Amino acid sequence: MVTVPRSDMATTDAETGSSNYGAQEKLPMKALLILAYQSFGVVYGDLTTSPLYVYRNTFSSFGLKIHESGEEILGVLSFIFWTLTIIPFIKYVFIVLCASDNGEGGTFALYSLLCRHANLSLLPYQQDADMQLSTYKVETSREVKQGLRAKEFFEKHPRFRTGLLVVVLLGTCMFIADGVFTPAISVLSAVTGIKVAIPSLHEDIVIAVSCCILIGLFALQHFGTHQVAFLFAPIVIAWLFCIASVGLYNIIIYNPRGIWAALSPVYMYKFLKLAGRDGWTSLGGIVLCMTGTEAMFADLGHFNQMSIKIAFTTVVYPCLLLGYIGQAAYLYKNPGDVSESFYKSIPRPVFWPVFVVATLAAVVGSQAVITATFSIIKQCQSLGCFPRVKLIYTSKRIHGQIYIPEINWILFILCLAVTVGFRDTITIGNAYGLAVITVMLVTTCLMALVILVVWRRNIIEALGFLVIFGVIELFYISACIMKVPQGGWVPLVLTVVFMSIMYIWNYGTIKKYEYDLQNKVNMETLLKIGGNLGLVRVPGVGLVYTKLVTAVPPIFSHFFTNLPALHDVLVLVSIKSVQVPYIPSNERCLVGRIGPKRLRMYRCVVRYGYKDIHKDDHKFEDKLLQSLGEYILMEDDAEEEGNGFDDGADGKMHLPGIQSSSLVHAVNNDGASKERFGKGKESSGNSKVSSSENPSRTNGKKRVRFETPARKELNPAVRQEYEKLKEAREKGVVYILGHSHVQASSASSMIKKFSINIVYTFLRRICRGPGVVLHIPQENSIQIGVVYRV
Repeated sequence: MVTVPRSDMATTDAETGSSNYGAQEKLPMKALLILAYQSFGVVYGDLTTSPLYVYRNTFSSFGLKIHESGEEILGVLSFIFWTLTIIPFIKYVFIVLCASDNGEGGTFALYSLLCRHANLSLLPYQQDADMQLSTYKVETSREVKQGLRAKEFFEKHPRFRTGLLVVVLLGTCMFIADGVFTPAISVLSAVTGIKVAIPSLHEDIVIAVSCCILIGLFALQHFGTHQVAFLFAPIVIAWLFCIASVGLYNIIIYNPRGIWAALSPVYMYKFLKLAGRDGWTSLGGIVLCMTGTEAMFADLGHFNQMSIKIAFTTVVYPCLLLGYIGQAAYLYKNPGDVSESFYKSIPRPVFWPVFVVATLAAVVGSQAVITATFSIIKQCQSLGCFPRVKLIYTSKRIHGQIYIPEINWILFILCLAVTVGFRDTITIGNAYGLAVITVMLVTTCLMALVILVVWRRNIIEALGFLVIFGVIELFYISACIMKVPQGGWVPLVLTVVFMSIMYIWNYGTIKKYEYDLQNKVNMETLLKIGGNLGLVRVPGVGLVYTKLVTAVPPIFSHFFTNLPALHDVLVLVSIKSVQVPYIPSNERCLVGRIGPKRLRMYRCVVRYGYKDIHKDDHKFEDKLLQSLGEYILMEDDAEEEGNGFDDGADGKMHLPGIQSSSLVHAVNNDGASKERFGKGKESSGNSKVSSSENPSRTNGKKRVRFETPARKELNPAVRQEYEKLKEAREKGVVYILGHSHVQASSASSMIKKFSINIVYTFLRRICRGPGVVLHIPQENSIQIGVVYRV
């Protein structure tokens, strides 16, 4: 079995309010138990509702019959037991959960780890300074030969790096498809209990009730889950108590001895031999017992490894087994009730209480998957793989709770269409099973690479993991593929659509960046042109937004040659994502200078992790200018000591506020900053660039308070430059953005022209513009139109 390393140390970002518990040994038992309790309502809602529909989907497909011997029941139960034991219990709980990225889990966490350790990233704006981040965490121990060869193979062959991204997007799109099928099958399965209690009830009423619940579920998403989250865990725990109690009751009443024989793997062989091809295709229903397993890993950042392990091993796993074994015991004596085995196995006196808890549990499970879908879309957007959409943070205390209106209503329409169109859980289950097992297979492939490249284990261990779990999952996928005509085509269609959107958006974004890089502006040439045109400096601060992290973008040249004027202070602002989950606030901004000091042109690279909150509130501009002011004060000392990062074009970039031997940055309790120059010698005055608690706004302009440092030793040139920044800020800030139109070149292929000229252009028109995403006031912005021919 694969040996796993110790988990990452816990990291906390005070600015985002996120905390990632990677080192569970440092948490006291009380804290672990509290986290384990909270995990029931977030992690296990989907997994624990699967007993509602597994037996129905397994036996109702392809005419699978139950003979008098009942060996089919024992065979299905044996498959369920070993599937739950091997995949969720062994693979996820004991191996996959250990592959956290600074405490974060999920498909993108694995991909992020691989990109940092093997240079697999396709993001074009990477910098050497990113490797100095405290959350980058690349192991430097000796690599095994096979791992080194794997790294070199991917680094030398860009097509395989692209192929890896496609695999990641495949798993991501299938997970998004889960967000469509989970509410549909969970709510419909729970509401079906009404028809069991009242057989004369028309099926249309069941569909109508299910649709009403789904409408309410999606309509309430904009409120977030933080206000009712405290109810989620008790509901799931009550549900687990119900299925365990009913299961134990059925075991005692119907088959207290013989049913335990099904735990032998021999019955799996007997089942396939007896049922033949129908038995093989019925495995697509057994897959549904694992629905929601991926959430244990995806939601790792909200809890920690040990808390999830405690909840699963002590409560979830045994309760699920009792529920499945109890249903099998009931069916062993009542094979004719297989279509509604769960509700018909409930004792009549407790039927309605269990029905209510089941419906609530289905809603909780659906809520968790919808929220997880929002989170993964946000990660895709951060890494340039999804069009810009509106992100609403629904909780100030709980990091990661977001709401995306566009995605919410797309999921709602698709979920309602699936519910009304298919009208039964069998067809929905055929689609659901293929989506679930595909995500698991993608995780298995990525984990094998993580074991080899990141954990630096022997290739035998990596291949062992891939073969053991990959073969099992491929076996289930082969059964799900047989059900493509009976509903399995839906996740395939959704995946093709979402993957096309993601890949074309990523491709167009990279091509646009490459165009900027190839057409970058030579600053000396531009200044010569400006001298001939009569360059003038206008009051204020100009913030030029660009994706380039080096050189001057072509939109600036277009602006400058048509209007030869520069603001007193000009800052090229680049907002980019780094393939780490979080970046501490004091490491967020890299600041450097462009050209000679007399130009007063600077570059500020603002870095975010793929799970960071990127919200441009009134503090963003203040922090940016504060970083610029600190850079001006520390530049000379930093250059003498070589304390900077060479970005290869503009000179050295610096991290203002980072402690060095010549400048110590400390923060008082009241938020004011103090600079101490020299070694142990405090300056006679403070340098403050801070925002007021309630910043005033004049005509949409943000205000920031500057206090000039009073220090005799301060270089007059530095003081003058600092005063210029203060004066320019008081005059106001103007935002300069590019309004680009991207076209494929005339020599491009038809596929590229269709992708860029039609699909990418359409996506850019319907998605939110950069000014809206960055909350830039329209009255203070200038948009420059540029045509990109890629």
